[in-house]
Amino acid sequence: MIIQTIFDFFMHLDASLGAIISTYGVWTYPLLFFIIFAETGLVLAPILPGDSLLFAAGVLAGQGYLNVLLLFLLLSFASILGDTVNYAIGNYLGPKVFREKSRFFKQEYLYRTQEFYEKHGGKTIVLARFIPIIRTFAPFVAGIGRMEYARFLGFNIIGALFWVAVNLFVGYFFGGLPFVKEHFSLVLIGVVLISISPLIFEYIRHKIKKY
Repeated sequence: MIIQTIFDFFMHLDASLGAIISTYGVWTYPLLFFIIFAETGLVLAPILPGDSLLFAAGVLAGQGYLNVLLLFLLLSFASILGDTVNYAIGNYLGPKVFREKSRFFKQEYLYRTQEFYEKHGGKTIVLARFIPIIRTFAPFVAGIGRMEYARFLGFNIIGALFWVAVNLFVGYFFGGLPFVKEHFSLVLIGVVLISISPLIFEYIRHKIKKY
């Protein structure tokens, strides 16, 4: 029961952010930092709110409850740190998991991953930021594929700043619109649907190409 309560708290943090600010005040900042860090840095936590949480934080910052510049700096750093940790985990586990005699994790797969990230790693790291679940696994796989760290870090920073800025400032500047205020939960659902639309389009494209 306690585990379920904790799970619900984190999963619906975006929708209940206003109440959280009223209850925890300044402690909301480290809480948001932890969520963004976990969503990007822990490969087991891809279902935590990301886009919608940033949008909701932007909306409440626009209403004067949070400092938008502090949020931008704090959450950008959380996102950069998250991807860095995720990359390090993948980099450490890759050689240990992909062995010559492994039945499921063959070294051949590792070499293919390395080739992919040598060619497309940069744009993958940046664009993956805007796709839930994929953004959690992209840095992990980049680490497994031994993408050059300096190159990874550059695209990691660019992607993090762009992702946080877009979601946060869209909420900040447009969150005051009457429709957003009256239908906040629906808007959050819309943000989630928009963020997963690339996955949907890619799935449809793959199906059409198959036939």
